[in-house]
Amino acid sequence: MLSRALAALVLGATMAATPQAPAQALRAEPPVPVQVLRWAECGDGIECAKLGVPIDWKRPGGPKTQVDLARMPARDPSRSLGSLVVNTGGGGATIQDVRSMPAVVSELTTWFDVVLINARSAVSRGSTSIVECATPPPGLTGLILRPGEESWRAHAQANAAYDASCRTAMGTAYAGLTSWQAAHDLEALRAALGEPKLRYLGNSYGTVFGQAYLELFPEKVARMVLDGVADHTRTSLKRWLLDNALTEERQLSRFRDWCRAGCALDDDDAIEVFDDLLARVRRTPLPAGGRTLNEREFLVAVREGLTPPAWPRLAAALRKASDGDATALANLLPPAADGPGYPHRALMCHDFMPQVPGYRSFLVMESRLRAAAPRIGWIQGRYQLARCLGMGKAPSYPPHPLRAQGVPPVLISIGDTDDNTPNLAAEHMAAQLPGARVIRHGDGHAAYLMQSASGLGATCLRLYVHDYLTAGTLPPPGARCPGDLVAKIPRR
Repeated sequence: MLSRALAALVLGATMAATPQAPAQALRAEPPVPVQVLRWAECGDGIECAKLGVPIDWKRPGGPKTQVDLARMPARDPSRSLGSLVVNTGGGGATIQDVRSMPAVVSELTTWFDVVLINARSAVSRGSTSIVECATPPPGLTGLILRPGEESWRAHAQANAAYDASCRTAMGTAYAGLTSWQAAHDLEALRAALGEPKLRYLGNSYGTVFGQAYLELFPEKVARMVLDGVADHTRTSLKRWLLDNALTEERQLSRFRDWCRAGCALDDDDAIEVFDDLLARVRRTPLPAGGRTLNEREFLVAVREGLTPPAWPRLAAALRKASDGDATALANLLPPAADGPGYPHRALMCHDFMPQVPGYRSFLVMESRLRAAAPRIGWIQGRYQLARCLGMGKAPSYPPHPLRAQGVPPVLISIGDTDDNTPNLAAEHMAAQLPGARVIRHGDGHAAYLMQSASGLGATCLRLYVHDYLTAGTLPPPGARCPGDLVAKIPRR
């Protein structure tokens, strides 16, 4: 069973969409002169360096900042195929994440010098430490648990305070927090590595950087793998939220299907148990030890348990709640605060939601989400908007249709049980790359990294990824892999 730590490592929280970006904002800017990277040992067999970049690539001669890099050299330098750039998403600190769990990418050093690039949101003070915002952001479930307009305003104020503290912590570098800038950073890195074209593996939020690079530098793409895709192409907030809601609603059905082969619910149908408990909690809060669990807390707790590694715990908690004790369900509730505060949420808001609808406008959207995903998916609307309500509007790189002309085939991995970066949204993005080849599989978010870290060996998905990266071999059209991680989840 995979740990919450690994889930946090590859967390790629996605946002809702906003109006189309102006065409001039999509053009690539001329690069600064090619840099010489100064690699130095920095522990754990890793070499580190810093890439100097303009804060704003539209002003390459303006103020500068630095992006942290790390390199895991190929095991046999004489047989190396060159550099493979990797960004794992999450909070932007790819280097720190991989250092804590090198197995997520270490096999790739069989063929490549693996070069890790941190997001600008993980700006350094010194070696590869992360800037921390003095004020943590509010928890993402606050708008669900406290639904009124007063709570809406309070949440916006809390997000604004977090955002202001991030601006202070990052200083002038804050103005460079968009994926448009990150794509230019990738291009500067490609040139500094001496690679004629970029090989890139982007996971979770790293797929947003990849989408921007495909559009800005299509002629510089060699091979690109995007796993756990955060769709940056939806111009309709309502439609993007619907993708999230429907994916979450289907996740409840996938949990039910998994449970049918054996779980703590025995012969009971998981959705019937859910429906019964939902009807009960709507009448009166569920007893949960020394407290009670209300309807919204019940929905949030179940949502937290719908990520596949948590399925056994969710099944056991539903069983106990059905028997009269919802304590285990209450224990699934996340903490009220979403600390500590790092700038990555600001980056995500600049890319996905520089503008948030007002309270009453959102209520209209929410009524439609309830109609489409009435059991649990509808709460995704409040969950997603909670990220950016009250955040600043600039800088921004709003979602827009993907305009990537002439790129070679891109390999896209989409998981049936991925409700972190919703698989419906990933399908929408993939459809905008006519030459892309999609691998569908039965696992959840960040499946390639998680399978690698779990020591599963030569799985179907990993073999497809390795064949593509090393030889350019594409999987057959309609390729599908089993849920190798889901198959290892203990039933009880």
